[in-house]
Amino acid sequence: MPAVLAALPVPAVTIGLLILSNVFMTFAWYGHLNYKAAPILAVIGISWLIALPEYALQVPANRWGHGHFSAAELKTIQEVISLSVFGIFSVLYLREPLAWNHLLGFGLIALGAFFVFHKWT
Repeated sequence: MPAVLAALPVPAVTIGLLILSNVFMTFAWYGHLNYKAAPILAVIGISWLIALPEYALQVPANRWGHGHFSAAELKTIQEVISLSVFGIFSVLYLREPLAWNHLLGFGLIALGAFFVFHKWT
C-alpha cells in the first residue's frame, strides 16, 4: 500500500477506493443510457475506457482490505456501495426517480449486510 494510504485506517482506504471505483463502474455501465443514438461499438469502447480506472481502484481496495475484512464482507460492502452510488446516479444523472419498491429492495439488501457483518457468537 502506498505510504500516503498506509497512514489511514484500512477500512477508510478500502471503502474510499470502493466508492470511487463504483462511481466509474456506474458511469461505464449506465452512463451511455443518455446517449441512445451513439453507435453500440463506440459505447462499448468508451465504457471499457471508463471501466479501466474502476479496476485500478477496486483491485487494490480488495487486496488491501482483505484480512481486515473477509471476502464475503468485502463483497457485501461493494454491493451496498454499488446500490448507493447507483441510486444517486439514477436520480441525478438519468433523472429516474427511485420508487418505494426500489428503496424497499435496497433496504432489504442493506438488511442482508447486517447479517453478514453481525458477530453471531
